Amino acid sequence: MDNKLAIIIVNWKQYELTSKCLSSIYKSKFKNFEVLLIDNESNFKKLKNLSDNFKKLKVFQNEYNRGFGAANNQGINYAIQNNFKYVMLLNNDTEVDENFIDPLINTTNKDNLIGAVQPLIMNYNNKNSVWSAGGYINKFFGYTSTIKNPNRNLRLDWVTGCCILLKVDIIKKVGLIDENFFAYYEDVDWSFRIKDLGFSLNLVNTSLVYHHGSKSSKNSSFEGNLSPKVHYLNFKNHIYLLRKHINKFNFLGLILYQSIKLFFYSVYFILRLRFNKLRIIYQGIIDGLKLEIK
Repeated sequence: MDNKLAIIIVNWKQYELTSKCLSSIYKSKFKNFEVLLIDNESNFKKLKNLSDNFKKLKVFQNEYNRGFGAANNQGINYAIQNNFKYVMLLNNDTEVDENFIDPLINTTNKDNLIGAVQPLIMNYNNKNSVWSAGGYINKFFGYTSTIKNPNRNLRLDWVTGCCILLKVDIIKKVGLIDENFFAYYEDVDWSFRIKDLGFSLNLVNTSLVYHHGSKSSKNSSFEGNLSPKVHYLNFKNHIYLLRKHINKFNFLGLILYQSIKLFFYSVYFILRLRFNKLRIIYQGIIDGLKLEIK
């Protein structure tokens, strides 16, 4: 398994998008990889059609949706147990450039203090538009944002779980993804933990990935496009992240920002008569405060 890369893709009911992602990966000029497909709430018939088209997949079937963190940890554990050198997390709603792997690996090998890297991620429907050039964290107010300027800074506050590459040796030091997050903010937490060990996080803007935009979180209904669960996870996980890394932030700034955030969400949901979402964001805050920190 010398220098071999494990590419971990989590699928949840988006077999068509996953198929497009896999097609682009197998056109890659870098060949020393294995794709680990983690299928949450697996549909046997649809998965079989996918497996028939892509023969070299290592498939993990989950009877229910275990979430982004737990599913990726399944693949990470497999990579550790089978002596892979590198691990990549890659969203299934992406398509990749054929040359995207080599620059990522070359960058991680260039400096032993580089903990993880991400590519430059463009919008699929507008390939001149940046979806993510890495992440920024405001230490006073505690909010995260996505960098849109790929030339701003190659060293990042956090790397997006849409596509991360790092060495297995780094994972052994930092530990697995915190499954308390289920989905959203787990990449920020992982990034913080990597940086806490003295490693940097880098953007590799010569590596290109194209992002379709998540469809699994959308829910067209009277309650709006985003499902209530997305709003719940947004509030719960943000609170949990801030509690877990409270020493990095200004406490008064956190209280102020969270209060303003809650006020505007509450007013918006009341005016739009979205009372289920109103209820669930308050439940998210409660659960984020109660959750035991890992």
